[in-house]
Order: sequence, then structure tokens, then C-alpha cells
Amino acid sequence: MTTLTLGTPVPDFTLAATSDTTFRLSDFQEKANVVLYFYPKDSTPGCTTEGQDFRDAYAEFQAADTVVFGISRDSLKSHENFKAKQAFPFELLADVDEIACKLFDVIKLKNMYGKQVLGIERSTFLIDKQGVLRHEWRKVSVKTHVAAVLAAVQALV
Repeated sequence: MTTLTLGTPVPDFTLAATSDTTFRLSDFQEKANVVLYFYPKDSTPGCTTEGQDFRDAYAEFQAADTVVFGISRDSLKSHENFKAKQAFPFELLADVDEIACKLFDVIKLKNMYGKQVLGIERSTFLIDKQGVLRHEWRKVSVKTHVAAVLAAVQALV
């Protein structure tokens, strides 16, 4: 498995996306910066807040030539419901086979109700127009996260 490091190109990958689309990282090369935010589960409190924060700042991301995508292991059907309910202007990617999760190494051992389970560690990655990983945020705290990502995006322009 490839370990991603800052300043190096991110290997191309493809995932099913909401709105009956397919996400392919290489489709954005030379066109837009890409923010990929990994979250544990659709319609849970922290994930809803994080998605709403990205939604509310979406126009600012667009102004900085950046597209935003949320990724979890949930199904496309679950994603479609979550996206519609929260009026997200961006697509959600279904990583049911953990392709991107493994590439970005976001599957971690977590404690849930006294049991250890493998789950997504809330993480965000900023990839520039050349396909190079520019920033990563791991163990994200939802409150100030989107503002920090937006500042990093705006610094690329």
C-alpha cells in the first residue's frame, strides 16, 4: 500500500458518487483543487455539522477554484438521503470497498460503547490542481475545521 506524503502526487482513484455520477480524481487535474473530507457515518451529529459547515462555505471554496467531496463507507442510497436532507451542494462518495479509505489511511481502531471497532478517523485532504497532496488534517475537531481548510485553500490561490 502506498503511503501518501505531503508534496507528492496522489494516485488516481475512482468512486461512485451521488447524483448518479462517478468521481475520478484525475478529472480535476489542471481544473480545480480538491478537498476530500472523510467522515464516519451519514446523519450522525458530528458528520452532519461538518457537512453543513462545508455546505455553508461552499461558495467560498468555489471562489478559490476548489471542489469539495465528502467520503464515508455508507451506501449511495444513504448518501443520497443525507445529501438531500442537508441540501449539500457537493457530491458524497461511497467508499464501501474502502479504496480511498485505505489510500489515505483513515481506517483506525476506535472505541465504541466499550468495544474496539475499525472506523473512519475524521480526516481531510487538500489536493492541488497538479494532483499533489498539499495539506492533511487528521483527528479533526469539527468546530473550527472548515475555516482552517478554507484558509489553506485560499493560500494556494
